[in-house]
Amino acid sequence: MSGGVDSSVSAALLHEQGYRVLGSHLKLIHLDGVEHGCCGPRAEADAAEVARVAGFDFEIVDMSPVFERTVLADFFAEHRAGRTPNPCVRCNEHIKFRAFLDRADQLGVDLVATGHYARSWRDADGAWHLGRGLDGAKDQSYVLHVLGQEQLRRTMFPVGGQTKAETRAHALRLGLPVAGKPDSQEVCFVPGADHGAFLAEHAPDLVRAGEVVDAVTGRALAGHDGTFRYTVGQRRGLGVSTGQRSYVIELDRERNRVLVGPGELLARRGLVADRVTWVAGGPPPGGPFEAGVKVRYQGADVPAVVEPADRGTTARVEFRTPQRAIAPGQSVVFYGAEEVLGGGVIREALR
Repeated sequence: MSGGVDSSVSAALLHEQGYRVLGSHLKLIHLDGVEHGCCGPRAEADAAEVARVAGFDFEIVDMSPVFERTVLADFFAEHRAGRTPNPCVRCNEHIKFRAFLDRADQLGVDLVATGHYARSWRDADGAWHLGRGLDGAKDQSYVLHVLGQEQLRRTMFPVGGQTKAETRAHALRLGLPVAGKPDSQEVCFVPGADHGAFLAEHAPDLVRAGEVVDAVTGRALAGHDGTFRYTVGQRRGLGVSTGQRSYVIELDRERNRVLVGPGELLARRGLVADRVTWVAGGPPPGGPFEAGVKVRYQGADVPAVVEPADRGTTARVEFRTPQRAIAPGQSVVFYGAEEVLGGGVIREALR
C-alpha cells in the first residue's frame, strides 16, 4: 500500500470480498521527512489510515536495504553506462514481485495484490497470461513485463478491470480518506522530480564536464557537467540555440558528449534488447514473429518483427516504419493484441 488511491482501493475491495487482508507499506528509501509520492511520512500515514477505516491489519516494512542494492544500484550503473534507466520496472522485478513475495512466504500469506492497472488470467492448460488494464489511459502492463508464471500465479490486480473513475468512486463509497488524492507521476525516490540533483548528490562521479555538440557539423555548441542530465529525444533544457528545434540525438559516453540536432535524425529502424524475459516462461518463440511493441511507457504500440536470440535472453526488433527517440536503458515490451508477451532493456538503437 503506497498511500495512494489505487492500492488503497485494491486492499479495501479484497477485504470487502471476504479475503483476510494485511496491508503492507514498503519503506524503500529514507527521505528524512521529505514528502514525495509514495515515499515519506504522509504516504505512510495515509496507508495506515486507510487500513484503520476499512478495518484490516497493517504493517510497515523497511525494504530500503534490498532496494538500495538492486533498484538504486541499477539506476546508478545505467547512468554510468550512458543509458536512461527505468527504475519502476526494476522495482517491480526486484521488490514488489520478489522481495515482497519472499515476505509473503515468511508470513504464510498465499497471495499478493497491487494497485496496478493490468489484468491476468489462467487458460485451460493452466498457463497464466498478463494483459493490459481495462483503462487504456492508465494501463501499467508496460512496467510489469518482467513478471513470469510464478509471480502471476500468486498475484491479484483488483483495479485492473476497471477505470480510474470507478476506482475513485469505490474509494468514496468505502469512505477512504484518499479518494481525492492526486496521482503520483514521478519516480518515488527522487524528491522534487529533480533527477539531475539526485544523481549529482548520490553518484558524484557522474559529474564530468563535457561538450554539447551539433550532430550534423560536429561543432561544439555549449558545455555540460554530466551526460546523466540528458536523454535521447529530449528537447527542453539543452542550453543551446541553433536557429531550429533541436533534440538530443545520442549520448556519447566514451567521449562524454551530448549530440544534438534536428528531429529527423532521431529516426531508427530498430533496436537490440537484452535482459529479455517472457511471460509464458519456458523456451521463447522459435523464430521471428510479428508483434506490437512499446518503446516508452506513454507511447503507442508500433508494428514490428521481433527475433529472439541467445536462447531468448536477447532480441532484435525491426520496426515496420522507423521510430523516433529510441533511448538505450528504457524498456521495450512485446504485445500480442491485448496480451504482454515479454520485453527487455534497449541496449542499442539501429540506424
